[in-house]
Amino acid sequence: MKLDRMIGILSILLQREKVTAPYLAEKFEVSRRTINRDVEALCMAGIPLVTEPGRNGGISIMEGYKIDRTCLSTSDMQAILAGLRSLDSVSGTNRYAQLMEKLSAGASDLLKGDAHILIDLSSWYKASLAPKIELLHDAILFGRKVSFTYFAPKGESRRTVEPYNLIFQWANWYLWGWCESRADFRLFKLGRMTDLQAGEAFEKRAAPLPELSGERVFPTVYQVKAIIGAEYKWRLIEEFGMDSFTTQPDGTLLFSFGFTDKMNIVGWIASFGDGAELLEPAEFRGEVLAFAEGIRKRYLKS
Repeated sequence: MKLDRMIGILSILLQREKVTAPYLAEKFEVSRRTINRDVEALCMAGIPLVTEPGRNGGISIMEGYKIDRTCLSTSDMQAILAGLRSLDSVSGTNRYAQLMEKLSAGASDLLKGDAHILIDLSSWYKASLAPKIELLHDAILFGRKVSFTYFAPKGESRRTVEPYNLIFQWANWYLWGWCESRADFRLFKLGRMTDLQAGEAFEKRAAPLPELSGERVFPTVYQVKAIIGAEYKWRLIEEFGMDSFTTQPDGTLLFSFGFTDKMNIVGWIASFGDGAELLEPAEFRGEVLAFAEGIRKRYLKS
């Protein structure tokens, strides 16, 4: 892409005093004429590039206008490159890795830097996620509606949405867009979408960014207290953190945390088997018992 190439050219010029057009043409696998057009475009964008002919000539940034190279340190670049590398895990291609190489051109130590941080943003849906993200990203860029079948706790429905943002949050991918059936902005989890299709063009409206704080999306409705067996400490730490419990004199764990809805509480407590006892809300203790009895009766029938 032209933009990727122009970013790469600027990156090289910030790291080297001067480079030649043939060097850039070979580096980006394009013609010298293409490089000359890119240089002209950069100049039109306000970047003062100087081209000097002759044996010792080349392309450089005008003296006095150069950006201090220390504004992006090696550690800064390593962080950027780790982020770019992570995008390939959901794109299904290696185009971001290629952009990474262009950004690091002329400074091979950056590429050799911190390759120990491996980020996979694809979650459990790697095979199906990449084409969804590709389609939704294109729909956002070109202003096209999308339609899909959506599966939610309240049931299955067909939605038509004006897409505005792709969001990676809480270890999942979401679409933020204007839902025609709800006449409002909604957040949709990509893992719950099937039969995703791009549709007609739409005129973009003013789109506020979603409020994604935990308190807003998962408001505390019920404060839960429970006694959890010590063998499940790892699970409490993983799901809720060290501050979610205190260790009792007998080694059991007194758990305290806010939940959004009743069924999450009942199902979560039941998932421990006899390794957990719900203390509060006390009115849900009978529902946990009924839940367990329902499972018991189902298996007694078989």
